[in-house]
Amino acid sequence: MCRSIKTLRPPVLPEEATEDDIRAAALQYVRKVSGFRAPAAHNREVFDRAVDAVAEATAELLAGLEVRGAAAGRRAG
Repeated sequence: MCRSIKTLRPPVLPEEATEDDIRAAALQYVRKVSGFRAPAAHNREVFDRAVDAVAEATAELLAGLEVRGAAAGRRAG
């Protein structure tokens, strides 16, 4: 869907994703879905809330994933 969003879990990303990595992916997703690179002032609040919600959901997903073959006890996110 959005080729500029990178995979944020090991082994693709050798380290845990940072908050900046997660926010950047969320921003790219919301831009793609909304069709706006930068929303007009009257859409800014809802755009920013969407980025926050997607970033939070992404962080939860990464924290809960168990990556098989990863170092013992290591979790992505």
